[in-house]
Amino acid sequence: MQNTIAIIGAGLGGLTLARVLHRHGIETTIYEAESSPAARKQGGLLDIHEHSGQPALKAAGLYRGFLRLVRPGEDAKRVVNKDGVILFDKPGNEASAHPEVDRGELRALLLGSLPEGAIRWGHKVMSASSVGSGRNEITFANGTSTTVDLLVGADGAWSKVRPLLSDVRPVYSGTCFVEIALAANDRPHAESVAAIGTGTLMAVAPGKGIIAHRNADGSVAGYVALNKPEDWVRSIDFSNAPAGLEVIAAQFPGWAPRLTRLITGSIADPTVRPIYALPIEHDWPRKAGLTLVGDAAHLMSPFAGEGANLAMFGGAALAHAIVDSPDNIEAALGAYETALFLRSREVAQMSALNLELFFGDTSPGSVVNLFSS
Repeated sequence: MQNTIAIIGAGLGGLTLARVLHRHGIETTIYEAESSPAARKQGGLLDIHEHSGQPALKAAGLYRGFLRLVRPGEDAKRVVNKDGVILFDKPGNEASAHPEVDRGELRALLLGSLPEGAIRWGHKVMSASSVGSGRNEITFANGTSTTVDLLVGADGAWSKVRPLLSDVRPVYSGTCFVEIALAANDRPHAESVAAIGTGTLMAVAPGKGIIAHRNADGSVAGYVALNKPEDWVRSIDFSNAPAGLEVIAAQFPGWAPRLTRLITGSIADPTVRPIYALPIEHDWPRKAGLTLVGDAAHLMSPFAGEGANLAMFGGAALAHAIVDSPDNIEAALGAYETALFLRSREVAQMSALNLELFFGDTSPGSVVNLFSS
């Protein structure tokens, strides 16, 4: 196979695609906008599923390395109401089929599995365009450009590659997250930390919630969730973080102080993260030399726990399709996309439903029922 392959984005999906192809002797180049692997924090814990994320890691030859990263028992779940009353409390399971790992550590495992030079850091895509015969040109912010036979958009929610295939743009879900965190051994907030339990706390009610997780080192990371217009959340002045967090905490009147102190005591940079999603039925017509992986293809809310899993599974599936049809890339892309559309629709539907269960009118009872079943 002599085709040149460019992957835009060094996230989990793009890295898995590159790694599986590398194992089969097919080299790719990943172009990543960030300047280095350490350019930003990579998020919290991920539960890696036995029917999606784990098979992808096996295909990448990294399953044993993944097992060394697993944090046993951190899949514990606790649901409470606004008064802090425990409604559901499931202990961690060290033999869980969905073990938890740190996203940054998992990404580092994938990064370390690729040959030197496979990733071009500091290459932010400014535009991508067809130049005919199924080839596409990519222009970068650093003034360089390249033309390739196969262009894979693995560049997330606001993909620069997606517009070549689809006119659809992500839509705000109505729910906005604000990051929160507490330091390890935070004595002033010991009662709040204890309220979390040993895994993840979900304090939810119609239109709002506090979701927090205890890390292995005793620190806490999480989000405040609010069903508010995006402009309203972005209008809060977080240049004075404590004052901004007080505005957020004021949206939780009557809530137990041990819960609201997870907000007011936060030491995190209060980053606003609106939850966007692509339509459940999102797909695109086959177009030569182009395809998408991960959030670029099927952006959804995190409430199915499948985003990272689907991205890795998709990356591995695309790699196998190419390996199986090295002399007919278009047939490979068609087979990959047909399966992708069916798989992503089912999970996107689940994600949208779960988002409503978490912050809809029947919460927190709906969340208890979700985990009980």
